[in-house]
Amino acid sequence: MSGSATVGTTPAAASARAASRPLLPLWAALIVSALGGFVYDLGFPGASAWPLAFVGIAMAIVPLVGRSMLSSFHVGLAFGLAFYLSHVSWTALYLGPIPWLALSILQALFVAGGAMLITLAYRWTAAAGSGRWMNLLVVPLLVAGLWIVRESVTGSLPYGGFPWGRAALSQSESPFAQVVSWVGSTGLGFIMVAITAGAVEWVRASGWRDLRTAVPVASLVVLAVVLPAFPTTPSGDLRVASVQGDGPSGYFDERAQGDVLRAQLEATAPVLDESDVDVLLWPEGGSDIDPTRSPEVARIFDGLSEQLDAPVVLNTVTVDGDRFYNASLVWEAGEGATQAYAKRNPVPFGEYIPDRWFYNLIVPDLIGLVQREYSPGTQAPVFDLGDAVTGLAICFDVIYDGLIWEGARDGAEVYMFQTNNADFRGTDENEQQLAIARLRAIETGRSVVNISTVGTSQVIDPTGRTIDSLPAYEPGSMVTDVELRSGLTPSVVLGAAVPLVLVIGSLGGLALAGLLAQRNARRRTESATGRAEGVRSAG
Repeated sequence: MSGSATVGTTPAAASARAASRPLLPLWAALIVSALGGFVYDLGFPGASAWPLAFVGIAMAIVPLVGRSMLSSFHVGLAFGLAFYLSHVSWTALYLGPIPWLALSILQALFVAGGAMLITLAYRWTAAAGSGRWMNLLVVPLLVAGLWIVRESVTGSLPYGGFPWGRAALSQSESPFAQVVSWVGSTGLGFIMVAITAGAVEWVRASGWRDLRTAVPVASLVVLAVVLPAFPTTPSGDLRVASVQGDGPSGYFDERAQGDVLRAQLEATAPVLDESDVDVLLWPEGGSDIDPTRSPEVARIFDGLSEQLDAPVVLNTVTVDGDRFYNASLVWEAGEGATQAYAKRNPVPFGEYIPDRWFYNLIVPDLIGLVQREYSPGTQAPVFDLGDAVTGLAICFDVIYDGLIWEGARDGAEVYMFQTNNADFRGTDENEQQLAIARLRAIETGRSVVNISTVGTSQVIDPTGRTIDSLPAYEPGSMVTDVELRSGLTPSVVLGAAVPLVLVIGSLGGLALAGLLAQRNARRRTESATGRAEGVRSAG
């Protein structure tokens, strides 16, 4: 009997099987993963305990080690549901549970698919027999890359994707934030997961005892923390007056036409006494009457521009034939709208209904609420204000990397983000969006003026520091000397190359690990067969 047991077993095979056993039974894995989703959310704005994002990632990946494909799907689904149901709970505030549940379940399914890939990575690298140091170096990078594959999919599919809740967005005020100026949010997310997976491998390899095996992950932590933000070049200042009207700008707010405009005008009044203002900035939806179609409102903006001797950057709904646009305009006295930018990424199911005929069959009452559909714009996301070029993003636009990179490449020296958070009063949504704006400042090396109808409105310098702000849910205005910057950060220069390399590299690495695992399994089978034949011959 002992001889038979020895025949089919080699040290490499035994080591591979031991390394690929589940670290947790399935019931415990499901509990840990679900709790991990809640912990992960606590790392994001709201609770804003950024170290917990790393803890949440660890609780997501440890239960995946040694799992079957089916159980890893369920474990990943538990993490995804717990995270998204918490993270985007604000979507249920006005429209009820159906949009919230639909979005959360869809995103959780993507997480579950990514979990299966990570399980394969652990299984195949163990079977490939790469050795302890290779596991300490390669496994964390592969796991991190596959996490980014999942984030890239959720950020692209369907209908342009939903890149909200990416790992990096938890770190806007952490020591790791400066990394985004080099490799963007995708790169920072990769480093976060690599650090966490590296710590897991260190514990698995030595049980905390051998500090030498902590060198790879410790080196990555030190590098990420001490790396300064890439320096851009100061190129002057721009005096920006930005106004938060706190008007009735929510979808279901009771209002008459012009109420939002009147609230903005009242909050703008103190600004009119300021001197040397270079531009007046209003938030998304700041004018609920389009001045290009209303001579009376056009005269109002003429008066503001003339009194300040500066252009006004406003946002309204414009019409071109049968198309509606969520549009920002540069308004100059006597000239009217001299430049326009229409929102590139209207919100699916909020500003337009994709495949309306299909969803109308499922939830006609909800679909019927969205009567006016916005078309995506095509203009460059920049305005030339004479004294400076500003990059633009309207609300949901801010989460799309490509739009922000395009603005910097088109000469933006500052960014002006216009948003309307009125539909999410009292939730974490506005803080989550503000964290994205803060990371954009660091990523591009540019100041950001983030102005909302109801808050949170802030002016953020190129290092991510808040230099001016307004209380949420109160009318107010800021007049701020905003630093201009020129020069492109590596993040902007590299652009889409970073996620492309990480996605292709990690999928290629996973495939290579699978091939090596298959080769080693074949060799072990051949070796075992040879030994068995030798035993029979000797007998």
